[in-house]
Amino acid sequence: MKRRLIWDSPTRIFHWSLVILVSISFTTGLIGGFDIMDYHQLSGYGILTLVIFRIIWGVIGNDHARFTQFIKGPTATFTYLRRILHREPTEMDGHNPLGALSVISLLAALLIQATTGLFANDDILLEGPLVHLVSNSTSQALTAIHETMAWILAGLVTLHLIAIAYHSLIRREDLLLPMLRGWRESSTLEGDASNPRLRGLVVFSLVAAGVYGLITYL
Repeated sequence: MKRRLIWDSPTRIFHWSLVILVSISFTTGLIGGFDIMDYHQLSGYGILTLVIFRIIWGVIGNDHARFTQFIKGPTATFTYLRRILHREPTEMDGHNPLGALSVISLLAALLIQATTGLFANDDILLEGPLVHLVSNSTSQALTAIHETMAWILAGLVTLHLIAIAYHSLIRREDLLLPMLRGWRESSTLEGDASNPRLRGLVVFSLVAAGVYGLITYL
């Protein structure tokens, strides 16, 4: 067994930061309250920044972070599912085809959730920073989408956690530790992934500056 670097630092930091911010957003959204919703908005800005970063990183990140590495067609996905059902070995060096569907679904849902939050309002005191750019009826429609999407996200996260539990407990595949430490022990994987920390920092800083400018000056 040899240690192989799979997940670069930017991908791991993105993942665990997103876990924290989504938890904060969902909790504060349920609790409500004027002061609490300030934190809800801040976590929403953070989620929007992280999601945009991950989309860009899916193009210019290391091999295992790129969408082209783990997004497969229907044939590869059904082949992987068949191997799962037949309890055949399925060790892969990154996201598996079903995991790829989960990643894309979560990113899309989070992007919709964070974006609609910019235009949402509660007709009392709270409103998104860009609500002045749309009509009241449009804001109400986007608010409804924002509220509904929260529960869709909860369902997607639940499915994601169930899949992790299945692979960890039933198939004995280590998914959590590699996302924490970056490397995985394997006798079949070949070569280490790159770890472009500086590139990740530059991309994240630019995205954060763009989101800040969007909510502050637009």
